[in-house]
Amino acid sequence: MTITETTPPIELSEEPVDQLLQNIKDYTAMSFALLWQRQAIFLATTILTGFFFDSLNAILFYGTILICEAQDLYLAKRVARLRRDERRAIAMMVAWILLNTILSAAAICLYAVSVAFKQPSGGHFTPLFFLFAAALFAAMNNHQFVWAMIVRLAMYGVSFMVIVVTDIWIEQPDLSSELWLHFFTVVFVMYFLIDCSLVFLKLYRKNLEQLEKLREEHERTKAAYIAKTQFISTVSHELRTPLTSIKGSLDLINTGAMGEVPEKMQKLVDLAARNSERLASLINDVLDIQKMEAGEMVFRQTAIDVRPLVQEAIAANLGYASAHNVVIEENVDGQADLQIRGDTSRLIQVLTNMISNAAKFSFDGGSITVGYKQVGGRVRIFVKDQGIGIPAGSRDKVFDRFSQIDSSDERHAGGTGLGMNISKEIVEQFGGTIDYYSTLGVGTEFFVEFPILEPRNRPAKGHGLTDLPKIIRSN
Repeated sequence: MTITETTPPIELSEEPVDQLLQNIKDYTAMSFALLWQRQAIFLATTILTGFFFDSLNAILFYGTILICEAQDLYLAKRVARLRRDERRAIAMMVAWILLNTILSAAAICLYAVSVAFKQPSGGHFTPLFFLFAAALFAAMNNHQFVWAMIVRLAMYGVSFMVIVVTDIWIEQPDLSSELWLHFFTVVFVMYFLIDCSLVFLKLYRKNLEQLEKLREEHERTKAAYIAKTQFISTVSHELRTPLTSIKGSLDLINTGAMGEVPEKMQKLVDLAARNSERLASLINDVLDIQKMEAGEMVFRQTAIDVRPLVQEAIAANLGYASAHNVVIEENVDGQADLQIRGDTSRLIQVLTNMISNAAKFSFDGGSITVGYKQVGGRVRIFVKDQGIGIPAGSRDKVFDRFSQIDSSDERHAGGTGLGMNISKEIVEQFGGTIDYYSTLGVGTEFFVEFPILEPRNRPAKGHGLTDLPKIIRSN
């Protein structure tokens, strides 16, 4: 059987098209999922009836069923690709599903009736049970598409009645005869099957309603999330402009460009400068998070020499460490010249987060060691402090958003709680890992590891960081 465009389509109204498409998709998906289960039933029936009755009719029946099953598979693949705007195609699929259902049910009914007619009156256990199994299977598994279920149950019901009514018509028995018992039993079985089908139909429709509610809730949640993201992004950008002006003005005052600052005002100006720096850092972190969530964070991948990367990060944070009365010690002597692939500015950002955390949580007058070493086929860049340490079981908090180990009002150091989460996202973009070791009261070592760029993959000598970058986006 071949589907052609000449099949007259069923006209669909606008309202139920989505539901109808969902119904036939669920129906054909279930049909595909239960393919081998049905085949086992049909094959067992064919073998049993072929051995005890007519083998030629059994083979003919099974061949017809295989054609119907092949058509079901073809329809299932076509239906899975349908979209809600393809109204004509949906209507055609409905027509073909019903046509194939009629053909399949007719083959089962005709075969069951033909087997019954080869038996004496009242001895129809096998064909009746075959019909019962087929009807129960339809009641349990065809409820997604009501018309297909109705067609099958109606045709099986007619076949039930044909078998038992024919016996009564031929034998003309008294009401006390077993033939009448068979008739009333069939009526009861048909009622049972209809009741089962209604139960499964109600469950299916209830599940669809719940699914629709979940979809609506998901859409509302997504809309709220988008609105929240846009609001935060807008506010952050709007805050950045005046803050840049404020911070620049404070820097000019601190440098003495506007004249000498009175001693009584110096502490207030210093406090304002520090807090403007913290606010700028918070806004930058929030914007980075928003870009990562939206997949708009752009990374420029280049081959990077690890030694100058570490030295640049140390130089960029000497002032911050000095403000916390901490010294930074470099540990790169004797290390091999290694290269990794990444974005220099973003990796400086990661190392800055690690160094600034080490400075904030170090004891007064302490030291920080920044360096790198080769560990197998990877290079490890580490920042080691001699500070307060991190309690055991805090790993999730360390890398979580807006989370700090000590979130009390009197915590040792301030911060946004975003730095290490952003660092983790950046490091993982380049196939790296970030982790730490820590002992309370002794200190902490944070480190990042990246695959070493093999010599054959490095740029020509003298290119350094200037080789053509590979631009990637966060996902």
